[in-house]
Amino acid sequence: MIDERLSRCVAAFAPGATGVEGVAKLSGGASQETWRFDVLLPDGAFGAILRRAPAGYGAAPGRAAGLGNEAAMMQLAHEAGLPSPRVLHVLRVEDDLGTGFIMQRIEGETIARKILRDAEFAEARPRLARQLGGIAAGIHGIARSRLPELRLMTSSSEIAELGREYRSFGWPRPVFELALRWLADHDPGPPEAVTLVHGDFRHGNLVIGRDGVRAVLDWELAHLGDPMEDLGWICVNSWRFGEIDKPVGGFGSREELFAGYEAAGRKVDPARVMFWEVMGTLRWGVMCCGMMQRFRQSPDDSMERAVIGRRASETEIDLLRLLAPRGT
Repeated sequence: MIDERLSRCVAAFAPGATGVEGVAKLSGGASQETWRFDVLLPDGAFGAILRRAPAGYGAAPGRAAGLGNEAAMMQLAHEAGLPSPRVLHVLRVEDDLGTGFIMQRIEGETIARKILRDAEFAEARPRLARQLGGIAAGIHGIARSRLPELRLMTSSSEIAELGREYRSFGWPRPVFELALRWLADHDPGPPEAVTLVHGDFRHGNLVIGRDGVRAVLDWELAHLGDPMEDLGWICVNSWRFGEIDKPVGGFGSREELFAGYEAAGRKVDPARVMFWEVMGTLRWGVMCCGMMQRFRQSPDDSMERAVIGRRASETEIDLLRLLAPRGT
């Protein structure tokens, strides 16, 4: 039982702990497994999260930063004063819990539908885009000398990688071909500064409360690259959940996002952001296709993978909207 293994493990980072309770696997997270639990102490309890690699498929090996690196970056962000959970323990072989780490639990909401519609978040919504701009600037400002070893991703390498991955499925999609050609024709080349890039800066990976953003989660796809990638990714239409007139996560404008970024001392290049928005839209479409292929071919026939796989068609519509006014 995972409860028993967690009870033994918590003694490594919580002296005096008497056990755990409320252990529950959380829904969501198609690439990693997440468990919620409380650590029991003589004078009370505190909330924790176990994040570990599940059996079966995770993120593509060439993209995944690795859970050890993920823990290191989250801790660096926490120490930099960014909204990131404190890492409590990196799993060891003797913990018998697999590969992963345990972190502080941050209470709040991650479900986009609730964040965008519930009255509880009405006061926070107008502030979120600017707040996220400042947080992104903070992530990009973490010194490279302190980072673990990460892959370097360039615009050119991403175009090539997406093309190979898409064609490996054997499912021709003319709109994807159009997008690949547009990206190749508009490749902006290397950025002025290569920084840490979160890589998945969007709904689902943000814990939101009445006061705004409380935590940035899931650093699985973090890498070195163009900082404008994160700003383009949060603007992808798939993360607006129907609020298409509010490009930043369905709650704000690009101008608000950019203002927050520049107020934190970093410069925005809107043309590069738009390039990465197109790239992000195509990337999500290719990722959806990958989920459907895994659903069809692997023993893990979870309904979640199938549902995500069907969303590839949405990205084709989004790409046409992005590319039509800009030519091919």
